[in-house]
Amino acid sequence: MEIYCLPALSDNYIFLLFDPIQHTAAVVDPAEATPVLAKLQELNAELIAIFNTHHHADHVGGNKTLIDAFPRLTVYGGAEDQGRIPAQQVFLQEGDRLEFADRPAEIFFVPGHTKGHIAYYFPAMTAEQTGELFCGDTLFAGGCGRLFEGTPAQMLESLNKLRQLPAQTRVWCAHEYTLSNLKFAVTVDGANTDLQNRLITVEKARSQNERTIPSTIGMEKLTNPFLRWDMPALQATAKSHDPVQTFARIRGMKDQF
Repeated sequence: MEIYCLPALSDNYIFLLFDPIQHTAAVVDPAEATPVLAKLQELNAELIAIFNTHHHADHVGGNKTLIDAFPRLTVYGGAEDQGRIPAQQVFLQEGDRLEFADRPAEIFFVPGHTKGHIAYYFPAMTAEQTGELFCGDTLFAGGCGRLFEGTPAQMLESLNKLRQLPAQTRVWCAHEYTLSNLKFAVTVDGANTDLQNRLITVEKARSQNERTIPSTIGMEKLTNPFLRWDMPALQATAKSHDPVQTFARIRGMKDQF
């Protein structure tokens, strides 16, 4: 399974999954159709699936046009998003499984950003493979999504599921927010040398217009304050030892940053 990262809108990423054996493709969160159609033509691939993580327009905006171009494709999304994702046909829940390019994927229910958010996780099945996590707007490189429809407790539980994944798992999040996320992170976890070094690396990458996605679960556990609610430095910043309260207070600071 090959993965192509397609920039879209102002700061979105669309992920095109390509099976070079079958010349078929699936797309994760097509914000718009144009870059997807161009890549499909370049690869001479048939689009057979849309994997939506949640219902927001900058994640489903290309659904209709892609269906018009490939009417036999299947649209997947979370069961809680029924009626909110255009042309959704499959309604996924925690623990459901699907397959693409001979790679099985597991579904995580990860509410918080929205009430119906899901993530798609393709575990490594061989020593040569890397685990791949498509997490929409739940987990970002250096951050997490705003809580539009869920509670801090829900988001913490969702993020805790993701931080249990193997450290080498690649994190394909849907926005290029890394630099702004890390600039905030150093204000709440300033003594973290891993974070300081990552910020320098990301500043250089962005100055050269290089993307910072994918990240890894291991890197996020070292540097992302929203996966570090049980670390003393973050608890001190939040003035709490309660996990949910620590997370909520740090999230509130980010909302005002």
